Amino acid sequence: MDQQDRVAAFLDEHDLDAPLAYRLLDLQSEVGELAKEATVSTDYGAAPDGVDLASDEVGDALFALLSVAAAADVDADAALAESMEKYERRIAETGDAGSGA
Repeated sequence: MDQQDRVAAFLDEHDLDAPLAYRLLDLQSEVGELAKEATVSTDYGAAPDGVDLASDEVGDALFALLSVAAAADVDADAALAESMEKYERRIAETGDAGSGA
């Protein structure tokens, strides 16, 4: 069982179904918590090398993202593979992973 299936099974087992819009809001909240940890641990950017993130908070963001993928009926593994190919192609073509937009 992959991680997306594991999250989907957990949501189903605990009757935690929610619309995609709510899943997106939860993801934003979890990423915001990571940003808050980074902000505090770096003294609001004064010490950028001091970023300290709790692994359970990273896990919360991953859980929320996999919940979004499940709610959107997107295969997270396939989506990641597609994204990695896109970045590899950009680097090969331009020497930079950015979109240039």
